[in-house]
This record gives sequence, C-alpha cells and structure tokens, in this order.
Amino acid sequence: MPTTRRNHRRDTPPPRTGTSEAEVLRGFLDYLRASIAGKVDGTPEPQARTATVPSGTNLLGLLNHLTLVERSIFLGDNVTDWQATFQAPPTDDVAAVVARYRETVGRANDVLDGCTDLAAQVPRPRPGRHAPSVRWALTHMIEETGRHAGHADILRELIDGATGR
Repeated sequence: MPTTRRNHRRDTPPPRTGTSEAEVLRGFLDYLRASIAGKVDGTPEPQARTATVPSGTNLLGLLNHLTLVERSIFLGDNVTDWQATFQAPPTDDVAAVVARYRETVGRANDVLDGCTDLAAQVPRPRPGRHAPSVRWALTHMIEETGRHAGHADILRELIDGATGR
C-alpha cells in the first residue's frame, strides 16, 4: 500500500540526553522502546498478528518477544523457548500486548534506576545464573530493540502504509 499523508507520521528525532554514559544509553533505549510500542499500538486486528513476510514475523510477536527479553535481562525471568516468544498469546489483542510491554519496561526502568555503576551486574533474582553488567544489558537491549523496531517499521508499512516513528 503506498504511503499517503494520512498514514505518514513525522519521525521523532533521536533523544537529547544527559552527558553521562548511563544517561545516553538509557535515553536511546527509552527512545527505541517508545518507537516500537508506538509502531504496534493501533495496528488493526488481525493484521497485527498476521505474517506478511516468509519468516512468519508479525508485529505482535515482535513486541511479545521484546517483552520477554526485557523480563529476562532486567527482571530475571527464565525463558526456555525463545522461538516461541515470537508469537503473542492468541487471546491477547494489540492493546493487551502493548500494555504488557509498557508495564514490563516500567518495571525494568525501576530496576535500572537503582543501578549507579554500569560495570556492576544487573541485580536480578535468578539464583545460580551469572547476571550481565548493566552496561552490557543496556547495550544489548538497544541492539535488540533497534533491530526489531526496524522490522516493525517494515511490517507496519506493509499492513496499512503507516510510516514514521
């Protein structure tokens, strides 16, 4: 579907952050989080869960996956089947998946608010497993969220022509 003025949103520029490494990393992560949540929010059903590419990737699956990555990295949840995370529960609609993602991001940010040393391990309740450094976790989440936000841009444009962040 060609892009029209009706479904073209203005791009949101990269964030203006503070000068510390932590402020820059958190600013860019929050920017990407808002971008992908905004891309999925308001997508019509059932197109939000319909695969429009041969890999089977769909918008709700991407956001469900990112929710579980956030929960694993920052909250200590154990995920045993990463491939399964790319499908949202069939009973959840767009609003439920977006709300769960935003709630998870809020909880992850609560954990990060207590992290003052980027070299320290992420404080998470997962006994017996080594936690990554806060720096590594933030960098990984920027990479993971950015990659999937790019996928979401393409999928949303294929669904209804909506573009922009």
